[in-house]
Amino acid sequence: MARAIRFHLDEHVDPAVADGLRRRGVDVSTTAERNLIGTDDEIHWQLVVSEQRVLVTNDSDFLNFHDQGRPHWGIAYCHQQSRTIGQLIHTLELIWEVLEPTDMQNRVEFL
Repeated sequence: MARAIRFHLDEHVDPAVADGLRRRGVDVSTTAERNLIGTDDEIHWQLVVSEQRVLVTNDSDFLNFHDQGRPHWGIAYCHQQSRTIGQLIHTLELIWEVLEPTDMQNRVEFL
C-alpha cells in the first residue's frame, strides 16, 4: 500500500490540476497520459483500484459504482466547473496532507 494518497484525474479534470499537484510533490496520473480518453468507465475503475489511487472526477457514474458497494481507494467528486483550478488543487492538496490512503478507502469526498 502507498504511504501517501495518490490521485488519478479523469478526462474532464483540467490538466493544470495535475501540474499544480505535481509541483507540490503529489503523485498524480491523468486519463490523457494513460491514453484512456473515451474508454469505458470500467477500465478507469480497474486502473484506480489496481493502483490504489483516489479518483478525481465529476462523472456521477463513478458514484454509482460506490453505491453498489464496489471496493475502491476513494473518490474525490466535484461538480463540473463548481471550483476554480486553484480551489481544486488546494482541496486535493489538503486531502493529501491530512489523510492516509486507508482513510479514503471506500469513501467519497464531495469537493
